[in-house]
Amino acid sequence: MSSAINDKAEFKERVHRWAEKLGARVTSIAVRPMSTKWASYSTTGRLTFDVSLLGLREALQDYVIAHELLHFFAPNHGRLWKSLMRAHLGEHEQLDRELRRVAHKRVGRRAVS
Repeated sequence: MSSAINDKAEFKERVHRWAEKLGARVTSIAVRPMSTKWASYSTTGRLTFDVSLLGLREALQDYVIAHELLHFFAPNHGRLWKSLMRAHLGEHEQLDRELRRVAHKRVGRRAVS
């Protein structure tokens, strides 16, 4: 089982590595408390991540990072986005279910957009 990245700077560096790998444009990265989502990605390349992610295992962090960055290529969760998720994370549905369980246990309101 992967450990968690608890340091914001290290987490942001991983986001940059994923962005480079995926070819997604990132103009800024923020890690702060978010009340209803794990993360968001704007069309201008601004990424915001919930600080609670820092306490999760790396595989779940990677799921959220890739999920948001792939919105650079597919703005919704349609076939293209699902295909890209599968290409980069394999069976991502299992990670999605795990993240939903974690969210439900914590506050029952987090979503990945």
